Amino acid sequence: MNLLQAILLGIIQGLTEFLPISSTAHLTIAGKLMGLITNPERWTAFMAVVQLGTLAAVLIYFARDIMAIARSFLAENLMQRLPISKQSTNSRMGWFVIVGSIPIVVFGLAFKHLIEGEATKQLPLIASSLIGLAILLWIAERVASFKKSLADITWKDAIIIGLAQSVALIPGSSRSGTTITAGLFMGLQRDTAARFSFLLSIPAVFGSGLLEFYHSIHLLSADEMTTLAAATLAAGISGYATIAFLLRFLRTHSTTVFIIYRILLGLLLFWLVYH
Repeated sequence: MNLLQAILLGIIQGLTEFLPISSTAHLTIAGKLMGLITNPERWTAFMAVVQLGTLAAVLIYFARDIMAIARSFLAENLMQRLPISKQSTNSRMGWFVIVGSIPIVVFGLAFKHLIEGEATKQLPLIASSLIGLAILLWIAERVASFKKSLADITWKDAIIIGLAQSVALIPGSSRSGTTITAGLFMGLQRDTAARFSFLLSIPAVFGSGLLEFYHSIHLLSADEMTTLAAATLAAGISGYATIAFLLRFLRTHSTTVFIIYRILLGLLLFWLVYH
């Protein structure tokens, strides 16, 4: 992988991580077209580490929200020790992110070898996931009430959305796609579903990214470290812009454009594989 390829892959990661169209699908497609997926485990590690760039984008974009959540959570659980039912919205949001992150940790560790293997890099699986999630998102758009704000999120919402996030371990599903879809099914407003999705991504992306970096750092040469850093930086910059765009877009638009895109891309992949 050369520097230009690394930057391009980073941009793709940043643009697609937060849109409900699957960064894994787009990176895998790009990697196959460039002939870069020669070792599935190293490729999975590359994708996980580059996600740290998009994590940085979330931390910077939501810095004020994260600080408010952290302050309230610490104050109301360590200092005052209030019952959770009487805690502020910010403190409860901290609990919701923690509880919602448990499923992906459990499933991610349980199926780590399968996720990193060759089977999850197959285009038919990615195409099926793209189309399948598009159908679910379309149904969610039809039945959603769009009434709940962040202050209205419940334990049930957090658990269901957390379980949906674990489905994103299937390539082509999309972390933001599965969590936004679940959020809509639970009655969240579109931009609220996206905002909670981004906050919920922090522990999962941080954990998987650091774990893969730790396991792969001794395998990387100085040149590979440089390309990885370039890809991560590019992902962070493009990811920040994508967060701002999507939150603004979902305040006044539905997810129809992403549904159509997922279906068309899935059909294109099936055509390329079986034509």
